[in-house]
Amino acid sequence: MRVESYFQNIREIIETCPVVQLSDVSYKKRGNYEGFIRGELYFVDGSVLHLREFVDVETTSERLMYAYQYIDASNKLIFRCDNTGHHKKLELPTYPHHKHQGSEENVIPSDAPDLPAVLYEIELLVQLP
Repeated sequence: MRVESYFQNIREIIETCPVVQLSDVSYKKRGNYEGFIRGELYFVDGSVLHLREFVDVETTSERLMYAYQYIDASNKLIFRCDNTGHHKKLELPTYPHHKHQGSEENVIPSDAPDLPAVLYEIELLVQLP
């Protein structure tokens, strides 16, 4: 797969999410198979998802780096999933994948979610007006 196909798939996932009100996402190629995605998704309840992915799709859709930070309308952290290697001392079984649940300090093990899984979790949390 070429990175443009991966980008198109991400666009379609965002466009079909029923609770996304607005998106501001940029897609940058770093070669035929690598690319960087960065942006924000704004939801109908005023909450926001900040997302970043660096992907290599030459053989599989491998996300070399990702971060999905979901905050409510009052700018309070609901969760952030990422694979930054800064929590090695916690000896998480899923290291470097982890989730900040409700606060920066509350770090729990987490598998590496993809954007559809993150959006599904957000759909369950969003309160429709």
